[in-house]
Amino acid sequence: MTDLLDRVSLVLSNQSALAIAGILACVLLLIVLLWLRSSASRQEEMRQAALDSESRLAELIRAQNEMQGRLAAMTEALSARQAELNHAVGQRLDGMTHRIGATLTEQTKTTHENLRRLQERLAVIDAAQNNIQTLAKDVVGLQAILSNKQTRGAFGQGRMEAIVADGLPLGAYEFQATLSNGNRPDCTVKMPNGAPPLVIDAKFPLEAWNRFREAAAPEARRAAAQSFKRDLEVHIRDISEKYLIPGETQEMAFLFVPSESIFAEIHEHFEAVVQKAQRSRIVIVSPSLLMLSIQVIQAVLKDQRMREQAHLIQGEVALLMDDLGRLDDRTRKLQAHFLAAQKDVEQIVTSSEKLGRRGAKIAALELEAPPEPEKPSHSSSSHYAESRTGLLKLRVVDEE
Repeated sequence: MTDLLDRVSLVLSNQSALAIAGILACVLLLIVLLWLRSSASRQEEMRQAALDSESRLAELIRAQNEMQGRLAAMTEALSARQAELNHAVGQRLDGMTHRIGATLTEQTKTTHENLRRLQERLAVIDAAQNNIQTLAKDVVGLQAILSNKQTRGAFGQGRMEAIVADGLPLGAYEFQATLSNGNRPDCTVKMPNGAPPLVIDAKFPLEAWNRFREAAAPEARRAAAQSFKRDLEVHIRDISEKYLIPGETQEMAFLFVPSESIFAEIHEHFEAVVQKAQRSRIVIVSPSLLMLSIQVIQAVLKDQRMREQAHLIQGEVALLMDDLGRLDDRTRKLQAHFLAAQKDVEQIVTSSEKLGRRGAKIAALELEAPPEPEKPSHSSSSHYAESRTGLLKLRVVDEE
């Protein structure tokens, strides 16, 4: 029983195994069919995808070809534009180079010109510096001269003598002339028409003036001003007493101040002294005023010399008028001779015309009885004689 049961169970188990195997086979077959269907659909999809890919690839190739054409056109356009740009840039660079070269050339010329002018100015500055150094030496020398009374007087007198000698001729002035009272002024100028000479004094109290100019404190300045005023008044009084001699010198004299600035400050700060000098018939003059006075005196002397020579000029004019009268008489005589000669020429022309007419008649064989020959008129002979006589007289006068 047990074996039967085992066999039955074995059979049942085999049958179940077969059923399961058939089921499994059906499932596997179904799976294979599904896989085949799916693979076919996949292949169809793959073929469709391949077709789509080919169409897209064709479109991509066509787009690529179009892109290549466009790129070629753009490349040509860019090349043309680049060539134009290079040409324009080249022209601009050439123009800029030319302008820069011209500008550099002009700047170089300007720089050379400025350097030349700078060198000239430096040369002028060097010359001015040398002149300043020379002037400084001269100022030091002048200070040394002015520190000494004798040399200072010689300096003022030398400047006055130079002005007088430049403005007046020789003999119109005299330096250090001795007057009747034994005094010797620095210069005497001879006046025209026998008038007394003009006295010029070149001494000036410079010590008191230097103290007045150098004083800084008000008290010291007032004291120096009083000292200078006193010295100047004393010098004016000395000139008036020594050099103003009635009948021998002019009624006024010149006090020469060798500096325009000192002359101006004297008139500005010491007007009372100037008025006192004028009352004493002493005129304070600067170099420019002395030069002007000398020019006036020179004009007066020239006018006097012209008046002295006036009678000689009148005599020469009288002789000139006599020569002019003789020339007029001779001209009139020569005109009369020319008129007489003109009449003789007219008569000669008349005779020549008659001879021409007679010659024409002879040539035409129109002979007639010859008339009596005309006797020469007394007027023609007299005119001829007068012309000869006048020419002889004119020749004699010219020989004289």
